[in-house]
Amino acid sequence: LKPGSETLLADVEAELGCKLENVNWLPGFFAIASQIQIARSKVYCEGKIYGIDAASGAAVTALNVLPGDHILDLCAAPGAKLCMLAELLGSSGSLTGVDIAKSRLAACRTMLQKYALGESENGDYRGKKDVYQEWSSRVPWSERRKSKHTNRISKANTCELIFYGKHSGVIGLRKEQLFQTGKEEANDGGYDKVLVDAECTHDGSVKHILKFEDWGWDTLQRRLLDADRIGSLTQLQAKYLQLLTNGFRLLKVGGSLVYSTCSLTVAQNEDVVEQFLSNNPSAELQDIRAAKGWPCRSGRIPRTIRFDPCTSRTSGLFIAKVVKLF
Repeated sequence: LKPGSETLLADVEAELGCKLENVNWLPGFFAIASQIQIARSKVYCEGKIYGIDAASGAAVTALNVLPGDHILDLCAAPGAKLCMLAELLGSSGSLTGVDIAKSRLAACRTMLQKYALGESENGDYRGKKDVYQEWSSRVPWSERRKSKHTNRISKANTCELIFYGKHSGVIGLRKEQLFQTGKEEANDGGYDKVLVDAECTHDGSVKHILKFEDWGWDTLQRRLLDADRIGSLTQLQAKYLQLLTNGFRLLKVGGSLVYSTCSLTVAQNEDVVEQFLSNNPSAELQDIRAAKGWPCRSGRIPRTIRFDPCTSRTSGLFIAKVVKLF
């Protein structure tokens, strides 16, 4: 339920035609039967309820968001976790959502507006330049025009979103510009919390796998089980490692980063974390304190956790939490 909508619980149950089962280990979450469709319901369209897997909610909860935190959601689309972060922050701190495609960012913006998040107290967006603002890197017009057709960031001019200085905000820098910054000044800035919920093969997502019932199981074989597809995991590992590295670089000293995927494979989870830790001596795995009451099991690496349908009655999800020591 959207915070503040608790009094509407009976109305939600009446419209959906089912009893909401309280998820006692995750405040504000309720479970419904998988066959219940919420997308066209009035309470969903009016932004009174969210549709999000409890395991995904646990990934956000693992960040331990505090008032005034500056938070980066590095793989923000389609936006449910971004909204949950915004709800937890309220009117304090700042929240930056990043994704690779403008169309996916547009989905995030639509969801934020639907749930009336990020607006000023009187609901007036005029003159509020920081609401839903897009940050763009300083790329020549010729490159922007070229990348416009693919709707993706140009690889030729690799740019990154960098949190910089003591005040909340993001500016576009190219990699070579990043290293021109004085070390002392760079260490003054950074995000308090970073979420890297990486786009993966979705093999642990029950909702995603069930789609193949309509698409055809041969499609599942081709997309997930094909030998060439499985062989491409090495390339995916490199992408995940880069995401983790970028997110960690934007984290302030003492800040926490949560890495999660909805894959059940070790290759997309523990293997990536182990490689990242070996490359970053200032990174250390941190206990996820909130997980003490969660229906999950330990990952292959101590201090990492896994959700799965059998253990948790949720989709599969891997979570690791890292702190930046220096």
